[in-house]
Amino acid sequence: MTRPHTYLIRMLVFLGLVGVVCVILFPPMRDFFFANAALNGLIVGVLVLGIIYNFRQVVRLYPEVNWIDAFRRSIDADALHPAAPEQPHPPKLLAPMATMVANRSTLSLSAMSMRSLLDGIASRLDESRDLSRYTIGLLIFLGLLGTFWGLLETVDSISDVIGGLSVNGGDAAAVFGSLKQGLEAPMAGMGTAFSSSLFGLAGSLILGFLDLQAAQAQNRFYNDLEEWLSSGTRLSSGALVADGEQAVPAYVQALLEQTAESLENLQRTLARGEESRANADLGIHTLAGKIETLTDQMRTEQALMKSLAETQVAMKPLLQQIAEGSADKGGMDETTRAHIRNLDVHVGRMVDELRTGREDLVQQVRSEIKLLARTVAAASDEFDR
Repeated sequence: MTRPHTYLIRMLVFLGLVGVVCVILFPPMRDFFFANAALNGLIVGVLVLGIIYNFRQVVRLYPEVNWIDAFRRSIDADALHPAAPEQPHPPKLLAPMATMVANRSTLSLSAMSMRSLLDGIASRLDESRDLSRYTIGLLIFLGLLGTFWGLLETVDSISDVIGGLSVNGGDAAAVFGSLKQGLEAPMAGMGTAFSSSLFGLAGSLILGFLDLQAAQAQNRFYNDLEEWLSSGTRLSSGALVADGEQAVPAYVQALLEQTAESLENLQRTLARGEESRANADLGIHTLAGKIETLTDQMRTEQALMKSLAETQVAMKPLLQQIAEGSADKGGMDETTRAHIRNLDVHVGRMVDELRTGREDLVQQVRSEIKLLARTVAAASDEFDR
């Protein structure tokens, strides 16, 4: 989502320009301010509070945008991996949305749910701007209040001056001096009127621009949120009715939506079961290949054992003849006996190696069969869930 950096920059640039103007016009503005320091100070204080509040309205959008971005990342992570990270702590403005999508791995809302959610967020945004609007009106009111206050002081002062003015038998210079002294109070009242109007209208102008930027930032946030929610909204059959037809009752539509959500969950479960079964089939095929290889090895060893047995059978008469010939000649010599003993030792070793290889082969076959049984059992349990 778009972050409200642009609007903050605009507000800061505008306040910088206002500050430059205030620095340039500081001497006359100081005189205007002290024309009625209490009322003008109140106006400036309200202006400062309004500025802070408008900045707060824009800055508070950052947690909302961060939460939405984090929630979208959690949805993508859940789509890639079954164990998705926990959702971040929701802010205040999007609390209804956080409640609605708290236990969902995907964003899927009906048209009615999306509309009610957007209406709630829009109403919260409008309520947050009420205080800013009231501040603008308050500045205008304080400016007008100072205007009428100054005018009343001016009218009272002029009335007192006219009432106290007497030209019967008096010196003209003294009368003029008294008139000049009496007009100082009306001029002070006029200063109060115009200075308060100046500060009030200028403050309302500043807050009006800041409120406009804050409203644009909130509208941009609202539009981005609406576009994102529209991508995950499904239209139900009860919401699409022709003119003059009766709409589906609310409870029936809610039941249909709940059924649709259950079907979606079932579809996701079946998809995971199919994936698990595919993995199990792959493991079974791999195990079958290994068993086939082991079978070929066993056949080769059986042929070798058969050949050794035939060799032993063929050598038995030869050994017997050698023994008989040796007996006839008075016994075998030492070399022949050594060869026979070596041959007997080698044959014994070959028999032991064949027996050991057969036992290892049987053990490997048993291990592979146990692994196959566990894989099939795990796949069946996953499919049942």
